[in-house]
This record gives sequence, structure tokens and C-alpha cells, in this order.
Amino acid sequence: MTTTRIGMLPTEFADLEPFSEWCLGSEKERYAKRLGSTMRDMQAFYDAITPRAEEAISYCDKFTLDELPEDVLNLMHLLYSMIMVSFPVECWKQPRVPDSGATSLDCDSEPVP
Repeated sequence: MTTTRIGMLPTEFADLEPFSEWCLGSEKERYAKRLGSTMRDMQAFYDAITPRAEEAISYCDKFTLDELPEDVLNLMHLLYSMIMVSFPVECWKQPRVPDSGATSLDCDSEPVP
């Protein structure tokens, strides 16, 4: 079940609010979301955000990283999630890395934000 959280993104990106469940603050959360999502859901998310990605990056660039408003940080997290689903959508056509079996990789640290 997915939950849309309203008012999480800057008003300029309100059309992306239906995908607010992808506003996840860590790589581990984004990876788990990817593995738990259907290709149909990932494709819908990817198709919605990809055309707006450059605009979203430019919008985020207006702020310093240490002073991002919460809605802009959420937009940045949405962009990170777009990156997380790009290979499954564009190349693999499945959430998992092909031929990886039960292999997993955990990230111990990651850049912030």
C-alpha cells in the first residue's frame, strides 16, 4: 500500500505529490522501496519525474545544502529515488539487479543531504 503525503514538495512541483512516498532520506530506504515496488509503479514514477528532473535540480541549486527547506530536501530525495529506479526501468525491466541471486549490498555511510 502506498501513501501519498500532501504538501511535501515545493508548490512548483505539486504535480509530483502523488509520488511523495518516494521522498526517502536514505539509500537503504530507497533501495527497499525499489525492491518492494512493481515495475508498473516504478515506471509511472519515473515517467512523471524524469521530464521535470532538470527543472528540479535547478530549483534545488537555488539553496545551499546546509540550509535546504524541508520541501526542497524532499524534492532532492525524490530526485535520488529517480536515480534509484533508473536502471530497473531503463535497462533491467525488473527491480533487482539481474543474475544477482540473494546478494545484497548495504551502505554504511552516505553523503548528506
